[in-house]
Amino acid sequence: MAEQTKEVTPVRGLDLNRYMGRWYEIACFPSQFQPKNGANTRATYTLNEDGTVKVLNETWTDGKRGFIQGTAFKADAKSDEAKLKVRFFVPPFLPIIPITGDYWVLYIGDNYQYAVVGQPSRKYLWILSRTPVIDDEVYNHLVEKAKEQGYDVSKLKKTPQSESPPESEETPNDKGVWWIKSLFGK
Repeated sequence: MAEQTKEVTPVRGLDLNRYMGRWYEIACFPSQFQPKNGANTRATYTLNEDGTVKVLNETWTDGKRGFIQGTAFKADAKSDEAKLKVRFFVPPFLPIIPITGDYWVLYIGDNYQYAVVGQPSRKYLWILSRTPVIDDEVYNHLVEKAKEQGYDVSKLKKTPQSESPPESEETPNDKGVWWIKSLFGK
Protein backbone atom coordinates (compact mmCIF):
# COMPACT_ATOMS: atom_id res chain seq x y z
CA MET A 1 0.00 0.00 0.00
CA ALA A 2 1.22 3.50 -0.84
CA GLU A 3 2.53 5.79 1.86
CA GLN A 4 -0.04 8.44 2.86
CA THR A 5 2.13 10.72 4.97
CA LYS A 6 2.28 13.55 2.44
CA GLU A 7 -0.62 15.66 1.27
CA VAL A 8 -2.21 15.22 -2.12
CA THR A 9 -0.67 17.87 -4.40
CA PRO A 10 -2.59 19.27 -7.37
CA VAL A 11 -1.06 20.60 -10.57
CA ARG A 12 -0.21 24.31 -10.62
CA GLY A 13 -0.94 26.55 -13.59
CA LEU A 14 -3.47 24.28 -15.30
CA ASP A 15 -4.59 25.83 -18.61
CA LEU A 16 -8.34 25.36 -18.29
CA ASN A 17 -8.91 26.10 -21.98
CA ARG A 18 -6.58 23.26 -22.99
CA TYR A 19 -8.23 20.95 -20.44
CA MET A 20 -11.65 21.38 -22.06
CA GLY A 21 -13.05 18.73 -24.39
CA ARG A 22 -13.62 14.99 -24.15
CA TRP A 23 -11.75 12.71 -21.72
CA TYR A 24 -12.12 8.93 -21.64
CA GLU A 25 -12.00 7.11 -18.31
CA ILE A 26 -9.20 4.55 -18.59
CA ALA A 27 -9.40 3.41 -14.96
CA CYS A 28 -10.93 4.54 -11.68
CA PHE A 29 -11.61 3.59 -8.11
CA PRO A 30 -15.10 2.05 -8.16
CA SER A 31 -17.68 4.30 -6.54
CA GLN A 32 -21.36 4.27 -5.69
CA PHE A 33 -21.88 7.05 -8.22
CA GLN A 34 -21.07 4.88 -11.23
CA PRO A 35 -22.54 1.58 -12.44
CA LYS A 36 -20.31 -1.42 -11.75
CA ASN A 37 -20.55 -2.68 -15.33
CA GLY A 38 -20.37 0.66 -17.14
CA ALA A 39 -18.34 0.86 -20.34
CA ASN A 40 -17.14 3.61 -22.67
CA THR A 41 -17.28 6.02 -19.72
CA ARG A 42 -16.25 9.55 -20.56
CA ALA A 43 -16.52 13.17 -19.53
CA THR A 44 -16.91 16.20 -21.75
CA TYR A 45 -15.96 19.61 -20.37
CA THR A 46 -17.04 22.92 -21.89
CA LEU A 47 -15.91 26.32 -20.59
CA ASN A 48 -18.78 28.69 -19.84
CA GLU A 49 -18.53 32.46 -20.32
CA ASP A 50 -18.53 33.00 -16.54
CA GLY A 51 -15.43 30.80 -16.10
CA THR A 52 -17.32 27.77 -14.78
CA VAL A 53 -17.20 24.47 -16.62
CA LYS A 54 -20.15 22.50 -17.97
CA VAL A 55 -19.62 18.81 -17.14
CA LEU A 56 -21.26 15.94 -19.02
CA ASN A 57 -20.44 12.47 -17.65
CA GLU A 58 -21.62 9.53 -19.76
CA THR A 59 -21.42 5.75 -19.46
CA TRP A 60 -23.01 2.84 -21.27
CA THR A 61 -24.58 -0.15 -19.50
CA ASP A 62 -26.23 -2.96 -21.45
CA GLY A 63 -26.24 -0.77 -24.57
CA LYS A 64 -28.01 2.13 -22.88
CA ARG A 65 -26.51 5.54 -22.22
CA GLY A 66 -26.56 6.90 -18.68
CA PHE A 67 -25.47 10.45 -18.08
CA ILE A 68 -25.39 13.25 -15.57
CA GLN A 69 -24.65 16.93 -16.11
CA GLY A 70 -23.00 19.27 -13.66
CA THR A 71 -20.84 22.31 -13.18
CA ALA A 72 -17.23 22.62 -12.10
CA PHE A 73 -15.58 25.73 -10.69
CA LYS A 74 -12.28 26.68 -9.09
CA ALA A 75 -12.29 26.03 -5.36
CA ASP A 76 -10.26 29.24 -4.85
CA ALA A 77 -10.42 31.72 -7.72
CA LYS A 78 -7.15 33.36 -6.60
CA SER A 79 -5.10 30.14 -6.49
CA ASP A 80 -3.14 28.69 -9.42
CA GLU A 81 -3.69 25.17 -8.06
CA ALA A 82 -5.87 22.80 -10.12
CA LYS A 83 -8.36 22.39 -7.27
CA LEU A 84 -11.88 22.39 -8.61
CA LYS A 85 -15.25 21.63 -7.14
CA VAL A 86 -17.85 19.80 -9.19
CA ARG A 87 -21.56 20.00 -8.47
CA PHE A 88 -24.21 17.62 -9.73
CA PHE A 89 -27.91 17.58 -9.00
CA VAL A 90 -29.39 14.15 -8.31
CA PRO A 91 -31.21 12.04 -9.12
CA PRO A 92 -30.54 12.57 -12.87
CA PHE A 93 -34.23 12.10 -13.80
CA LEU A 94 -35.36 14.74 -11.26
CA PRO A 95 -32.29 16.86 -10.46
CA ILE A 96 -33.15 18.54 -7.16
CA ILE A 97 -30.47 17.53 -4.63
CA PRO A 98 -27.04 19.21 -5.03
CA ILE A 99 -23.97 17.05 -4.48
CA THR A 100 -20.59 18.82 -4.50
CA GLY A 101 -17.21 17.12 -4.50
CA ASP A 102 -13.53 17.83 -4.98
CA TYR A 103 -11.96 17.42 -8.41
CA TRP A 104 -8.20 17.90 -8.26
CA VAL A 105 -6.02 17.47 -11.32
CA LEU A 106 -2.97 15.70 -9.86
CA TYR A 107 -1.04 15.18 -13.07
CA ILE A 108 -1.39 16.44 -16.62
CA GLY A 109 0.58 14.84 -19.43
CA ASP A 110 2.41 16.52 -22.27
CA ASN A 111 0.04 18.28 -24.64
CA TYR A 112 -2.85 17.63 -22.25
CA GLN A 113 -3.36 14.09 -23.59
CA TYR A 114 -3.49 12.31 -20.19
CA ALA A 115 -4.57 13.26 -16.69
CA VAL A 116 -4.74 11.82 -13.18
CA VAL A 117 -7.63 13.23 -11.15
CA GLY A 118 -8.40 12.66 -7.49
CA GLN A 119 -9.19 14.46 -4.28
CA PRO A 120 -7.63 15.06 -0.86
CA SER A 121 -9.14 12.06 0.96
CA ARG A 122 -7.84 9.66 -1.74
CA LYS A 123 -11.29 8.01 -1.86
CA TYR A 124 -11.72 8.69 -5.58
CA LEU A 125 -9.24 8.41 -8.44
CA TRP A 126 -9.55 8.59 -12.21
CA ILE A 127 -7.03 8.02 -14.98
CA LEU A 128 -8.16 9.91 -18.06
CA SER A 129 -7.05 10.08 -21.68
CA ARG A 130 -8.07 11.97 -24.80
CA THR A 131 -8.27 8.63 -26.58
CA PRO A 132 -10.35 5.62 -25.48
CA VAL A 133 -7.36 3.26 -25.51
CA ILE A 134 -3.79 3.86 -24.29
CA ASP A 135 -0.73 1.63 -24.32
CA ASP A 136 0.49 -0.17 -21.21
CA GLU A 137 3.59 1.99 -20.86
CA VAL A 138 1.54 5.19 -20.64
CA TYR A 139 -0.99 3.53 -18.30
CA ASN A 140 1.76 2.33 -15.96
CA HIS A 141 3.29 5.83 -15.94
CA LEU A 142 -0.06 7.33 -14.91
CA VAL A 143 -0.57 4.68 -12.23
CA GLU A 144 2.88 5.54 -10.88
CA LYS A 145 1.89 9.24 -10.72
CA ALA A 146 -1.13 8.27 -8.60
CA LYS A 147 1.02 6.07 -6.39
CA GLU A 148 3.42 8.99 -5.83
CA GLN A 149 0.40 10.94 -4.50
CA GLY A 150 -0.21 8.24 -1.88
CA TYR A 151 -3.06 6.40 -3.61
CA ASP A 152 -3.53 2.66 -3.07
CA VAL A 153 -3.42 1.85 -6.79
CA SER A 154 -4.40 -1.78 -6.15
CA LYS A 155 -7.99 -0.47 -6.00
CA LEU A 156 -7.88 0.77 -9.61
CA LYS A 157 -10.32 -0.89 -11.99
CA LYS A 158 -9.83 -0.55 -15.74
CA THR A 159 -12.86 0.80 -17.59
CA PRO A 160 -13.84 -1.13 -20.73
CA GLN A 161 -13.50 1.17 -23.75
CA SER A 162 -14.23 0.51 -27.43
CA GLU A 163 -11.80 1.54 -30.16
CA SER A 164 -14.83 3.31 -31.69
CA PRO A 165 -16.95 4.55 -28.76
CA PRO A 166 -20.67 5.11 -29.29
CA GLU A 167 -22.00 8.58 -29.93
CA SER A 168 -24.60 9.93 -27.52
CA GLU A 169 -27.33 10.21 -30.16
CA GLU A 170 -26.90 6.61 -31.35
CA THR A 171 -27.96 4.84 -28.16
CA PRO A 172 -31.11 4.79 -26.04
CA ASN A 173 -31.09 6.75 -22.79
CA ASP A 174 -31.67 4.76 -19.61
CA LYS A 175 -33.55 7.74 -18.04
CA GLY A 176 -31.36 7.74 -14.92
CA VAL A 177 -32.08 4.13 -13.94
CA TRP A 178 -28.29 3.52 -13.67
CA TRP A 179 -28.13 6.01 -10.84
CA ILE A 180 -30.76 4.16 -8.79
CA LYS A 181 -29.06 0.82 -9.47
CA SER A 182 -25.70 2.26 -8.36
CA LEU A 183 -27.17 3.08 -4.97
CA PHE A 184 -27.78 -0.64 -4.52
CA GLY A 185 -24.34 -1.67 -5.72
CA LYS A 186 -25.45 -2.80 -9.19
